[in-house]
Amino acid sequence: MELNLSNKVVIVTGSSKGIGLSIARYLSNEGCKVVINGRDIKKLKKAQLLIPNCLAISADVSVPSEAKRLINETIKAYGHINHIICNAGSGKSVSPGNETYKEWQNVFATNFWTATNMVESAKSFLASTKGSIVCISSICGIEYIPDAPITYSVSKSALNAYVKSISRPLGKRNIRINAIAPGNILFEGSVWDRKIQENLGNVEKILERDVALNKLGSTEDICNLTGYLLSSHANFVTGAVWTIDGGQIRG
Repeated sequence: MELNLSNKVVIVTGSSKGIGLSIARYLSNEGCKVVINGRDIKKLKKAQLLIPNCLAISADVSVPSEAKRLINETIKAYGHINHIICNAGSGKSVSPGNETYKEWQNVFATNFWTATNMVESAKSFLASTKGSIVCISSICGIEYIPDAPITYSVSKSALNAYVKSISRPLGKRNIRINAIAPGNILFEGSVWDRKIQENLGNVEKILERDVALNKLGSTEDICNLTGYLLSSHANFVTGAVWTIDGGQIRG
C-alpha cells in the first residue's frame, strides 16, 4: 500500500529510543522530514545518527512552553507541520496501592500533558495543512491489566478519552486525531526484553495464558499502523483508539 508520505513534516516526541525511535526511522524511510524529540540531548544525538537527514530538538514537552518551542523550531526549519506523533511517556510508577499526589502529578505530566501540550501548540499549524495526530497509548487505558501501575493506567485512560473527545473540535478544523493502544511489544531495552533474559519459560507461559496469538508484538506492528493512520487511506478515520495487542484484552 502506497502511503504517499514523502516530504511530509512529522514530529515524533519521545523518539530517542524504543517505539518512538522505530516510528521515526520508519517515517524517514517513507520519505518524511522527521523531527525527533526527547529530554536527553545525548540520547537524542545518538538516535539522530540512525535516521538520515532528521532534525533533533531537545525539549520537555510536559511543559507547555517547551512544547511550543518544539513546534516553533520545527516551523522555523521547515515552514509547516503535517503530522505529530505524541509518543512521549513512561510506564514506570509505584506499585498498585502506593499512589501519592506527587506521583499522580508526575505520571500525568509524562503520559497526558505531553500529548495535550503538543496538540494545543500545534493545532493552528496542523489546520493549515489538514494534518493529523497519532497518540501512542496503551491497553492499560482500556482494560484492567494485573500489576500495571494504577497511575499509568489512569493516565492512558485519560489520553484515550481525550482523543475521542478532542476529535470533534479538531475535525471542524480538518485535523484528524487517533490513538494506538499497544499490548506487549518487544524491542531492545524493553520490559519484555528484560523478562525474556530473566526467565523465558515464564514469558512463554504468560503469552499462552493471556494472548490469543501467543506471541509478543514488534515495533514494526506499531509503525505499520501509524503509517496507515497518517496516510490519506485513513482520511475518514478520527477519534478512534486502535488496539494492537495480539488479542490480549477481553473487552
